[in-house]
Amino acid sequence: MLYFMGLALALGLGVPIAAFGAALGQGKAAAAALEGIARQPAEGGTIRTSMILAFAFIESLVIFSFVVFILLYLKVPDTAAIVDAVKSSATAGK
Repeated sequence: MLYFMGLALALGLGVPIAAFGAALGQGKAAAAALEGIARQPAEGGTIRTSMILAFAFIESLVIFSFVVFILLYLKVPDTAAIVDAVKSSATAGK
């Protein structure tokens, strides 16, 4: 039963934490890129390309965590069946 509790906790918190972390990472990357373009406008194209590539890597991590979320969600069995199994095992022990 502890496994299912941990699984539910992971499902409920995993993706929001990943999305929040990605948002922070993208914000820092965009701020650094804009600062770099402001300091050296001639290198704007190179900096912009690197920033877009960094955004793609950050978003791929969020998509990966979403896929893991979906895979874990599909593994969660029906909660009514779990409750019935626990009740039957509790009554069998009496």
